[in-house]
Amino acid sequence: MTNLAPAANSRRHDIDALRALAFALLILYHVGMYYVADWGWHVKSAHLSEALQLPMLLLNQWRMPLIFMVSGIAISFVIGKYSLARLARRRSLRLLLPLAFGMAVIVPPQAYYQALSNGVIEPGYGAFLWRYFSFGGWPEGAFDGSDIGITWNHLWYLPYLLAYTLVLIAVIALLGSRRNSLLLAARRLRGWALVVVPTLPLLVYGLILFPLFGGVSHDFISDGYAHAMYFTIFVYGYILGRDGALWAQIARLRWVLLALAALSFCSYLALNEIIPEQRSSAENLLQLAVIYLNRWIWLLLVLGWAHRVLNRPMRWLPYANRAVYPWYVLHQTITVVAGYQLARLGLGPVVEPTLLIAITIAGCAAGFEVIRRVSWLQPLFGVSPIPAPAEDSASPGPAASTTAA
Repeated sequence: MTNLAPAANSRRHDIDALRALAFALLILYHVGMYYVADWGWHVKSAHLSEALQLPMLLLNQWRMPLIFMVSGIAISFVIGKYSLARLARRRSLRLLLPLAFGMAVIVPPQAYYQALSNGVIEPGYGAFLWRYFSFGGWPEGAFDGSDIGITWNHLWYLPYLLAYTLVLIAVIALLGSRRNSLLLAARRLRGWALVVVPTLPLLVYGLILFPLFGGVSHDFISDGYAHAMYFTIFVYGYILGRDGALWAQIARLRWVLLALAALSFCSYLALNEIIPEQRSSAENLLQLAVIYLNRWIWLLLVLGWAHRVLNRPMRWLPYANRAVYPWYVLHQTITVVAGYQLARLGLGPVVEPTLLIAITIAGCAAGFEVIRRVSWLQPLFGVSPIPAPAEDSASPGPAASTTAA
């Protein structure tokens, strides 16, 4: 008999920490999007920086895959705490309420200031909201999503995560007892195979789906490439979640992965410079192979080092576990509104970004302090009313000791 999971009373502090840190990185990345040169975003500062492109490019390759992977890992710990039907209901409620509330209340200021920046509307938020909720027509490119009339902007992660979770739950229900055998087979990867084999489906998506659908668009219906990539990585997280031996293997490889990550990113940069836009099939295959190897190696690197250094109780984790969704829902609107207003003050390229980071963090922290004290607000921001085991708890449930031949 082979144990599929850690002891029932163990808690994976590294997963809790990774979840919080991944979203913290997302918040800083979005502040960076306001300043990075030559990259489009909802609004942009007058103080653009080409120097930001390199670190932003490094993060851009794996920041969202990391969030979906951590979400898949979290689901692996939840399976067994509830029936599959109840889990589907709970996850739907927990993700759809913040999405609906966010689209109605939190996101519209972003669309307003983007349309204002683009010079397609007159100032007046009340008039904008009236037109926004009446689904009135907008000039082309007024704001992201203006062709539909309403937008979810940064909240796109919520419907994508819900869809992947429901699909995974359905697959688990269909597999029944065969699930354990398939999980054991998938977890046999070791050494070089652990680094190379998981990139092969991603490479296929790059070769076949990317030319058909283009890159990540956040348009749920036509985002075929993004769905294939993110759902696969979400499933990888689910497979990895409760295999102690696989986690130990990744942690042991952390120094090797560090060297490989540096090599793969440098190779990625070099190929971007060397390979021409009109490339041959062989050149295209080489570039895509390096892209997906780089992405997967960085994911393994982050997981390995997190498991090594973060798998311990930390005083900030209980706060972070409850704060992560409210901070995520609030942050981009605070950044967009504050950035637009700060730009009008002419504060310069040092004071302005410093203040914007401070205002974004302070605004998220203040918002959460209100949310956690008002019970009816909590479900609107994805906060469980009671801190006891929520769906994203990184501790095994009753099924933690499940074994399979």
